[in-house]
Amino acid sequence: MERNFGEELDALKQQMNELQSALKQLLPQLPPCAGGDPKPTVGHVEKMIGMHPDSHVSAIMEQLQDSCGENGNTGRITYMGVFASGGRQSNWIRHDLNTDTLLPLIENRTAEKVLACVGSNDRLNMLLAILRKPRTVAELVSDCGYSSTGQVYHHLKPLLTADLVTEDKKHRGSYIIQPHRVQGLIMLLAGIADLVDGTYTQGRLD
Repeated sequence: MERNFGEELDALKQQMNELQSALKQLLPQLPPCAGGDPKPTVGHVEKMIGMHPDSHVSAIMEQLQDSCGENGNTGRITYMGVFASGGRQSNWIRHDLNTDTLLPLIENRTAEKVLACVGSNDRLNMLLAILRKPRTVAELVSDCGYSSTGQVYHHLKPLLTADLVTEDKKHRGSYIIQPHRVQGLIMLLAGIADLVDGTYTQGRLD
């Protein structure tokens, strides 16, 4: 039987068209890197596109990645927030901070000193109480479960010395977190939360 090459070619073309249609439907469902195209890079930074559902937030992330890659830094970060409690409020914005300026805080032992200052459960509970609202020594005794004012002063003294806590000038006898320290305490807690849960991180983690 003589082969009909024309019909075979037509059938092959039809199969190729069907295969292309199937691939077009499949590829959009694959992860960004599965289509074969490498992710864009800026310097040593591999860009992660569309990390956040809000396009404005994703645009800030892309700007940070560009800045990091162009300047050859270990990283660039932006953070902002608001904390309002006990009749007091603190707002902060810090943009495009070079992480190369943060890493030396470990080398020069600043991080060790700060963490040692706040690193006891008693001091952390005291900071939490004062963060929520101004407190007198008597209130700290009752609210934090101390048996005497001497215990409160024992833990309050290093917080005052470190300039984390100060007496409220408007209400003598009450203690508050230094307004310019609220941001640091909240961001410290945010950092601890990220150490516990890495849900919001993407990248080469292997």
